[in-house]
Amino acid sequence: MPHTLDVPGAVLHYGVREAEATSEPTLLMIGSPMAASGFASLAEHFGDRTVVTYDPRGIGRSERTDDGAESTPEQHADDLHRLIDALGGGPVDIFASSGGAVNALALVARHPEQVRTLVAHEPPAAQVLPDREEALAAVVDIRRTYDREGFGPAMAKFIAVVSHRGPLPAGFAERTAPSPADLGLPSEDDGTRGDPMFGQNIMTCTHYKPDFDALRAAPTRIVVGVGAASAGELAHRAGLAVAERLGSTAVTFPSHHGGFMSGEFGMQGDPDAFAVTLRQVLTAT
Repeated sequence: MPHTLDVPGAVLHYGVREAEATSEPTLLMIGSPMAASGFASLAEHFGDRTVVTYDPRGIGRSERTDDGAESTPEQHADDLHRLIDALGGGPVDIFASSGGAVNALALVARHPEQVRTLVAHEPPAAQVLPDREEALAAVVDIRRTYDREGFGPAMAKFIAVVSHRGPLPAGFAERTAPSPADLGLPSEDDGTRGDPMFGQNIMTCTHYKPDFDALRAAPTRIVVGVGAASAGELAHRAGLAVAERLGSTAVTFPSHHGGFMSGEFGMQGDPDAFAVTLRQVLTAT
């Protein structure tokens, strides 16, 4: 069932799939910059639980009402805090993917009482990487390329960064960029600058440094997930680094960064096997 929630600077759209006669906490599935529709396949595997998905501010149906250019993990965390309040205050379980995992870590650091278990899957927390200077420089270059040349050239550089296996070498951002046309991307600049990843979230998400002291002190059970097929990639390596800083061991999930999807946004993972692992993690003591 669709709902809306007014928050400072935005109107959030979220959906609730009610499960009757369940004693399990609500399961909130979040991404960024991915909208709720990316969790359609995964949510179908949890019909025995109430599942909530939402479009983050500035993404999908959730329109911004402020004039800010970027959204920060702290803003997204406040949105999630208000959303959980609207759902009854929690505590909830959260499965968070990519930038959503970064935002969920910010939420737990601020409002740990609202989250029982957080499964943070491949957070692109570049600040915790040993090659953070090269990684952050590459992100800055992607953003500058977007501002200067538009979506296609920026996406070509983004793909080169996120698909690179192993630490980024010195000077990676200065390398010759792949051709957008070779990747099936538009080469011409259409003049628009409204992409939520490049224009709104990529800088603030990757540059955010989690509050590990607060996270380690939180009563929330935090499990970091990484993809079996994404070993060596930036988000996988960042997930391992976050788990290490938390004093835990990351759990390997089937497939890749979008392993829970079944064709949503053009990403084919293994949602059946992914859901089995997620259920095991959520029910573990």
